[in-house]
Amino acid sequence: MPIDRNELRRVMGHFATGVTVITTMNKDGQMLGLTANAFSSVSLDPPLCLISVDKKAESYGSFEESRVFTVNILASDQEALSRKFAVSGGNKFEGVAYRIGANGAPILNGALAYIECKLYAAYDGGDHTIYLGEVQQAEITESKPLLFFRGGYREIGD
Repeated sequence: MPIDRNELRRVMGHFATGVTVITTMNKDGQMLGLTANAFSSVSLDPPLCLISVDKKAESYGSFEESRVFTVNILASDQEALSRKFAVSGGNKFEGVAYRIGANGAPILNGALAYIECKLYAAYDGGDHTIYLGEVQQAEITESKPLLFFRGGYREIGD
């Protein structure tokens, strides 16, 4: 018998993760983004990372439409930005400082790092789709990461 959904969520919440905002655009060029902690490095050759996107997310169809995305790894002072991109509806980019990257997806100012990708493969993952992205460009800044653990935001100590 499979584990209860709420129990699985509670147990998985004990795995500390970084926090990202994944950005892309739709076929009309509208910028879209969502907060996610389902992100991982996959391969160095070729350079691949993965994201997992809920099939009910407002931006879901845009990943295959645009075939590009950018992973913005959030810094410790960007909790409000994470919360903004975690809700459905509205213009999430209103009042947010960003620039358009080489792949056409937004790069959020102040992020700890960003990783620009083109879609490499997609796999069904139950109520999510797992997207592999081939890394085209990446850059880091010097700051502390925003973390998520046991249902709350955290910061790493020195």
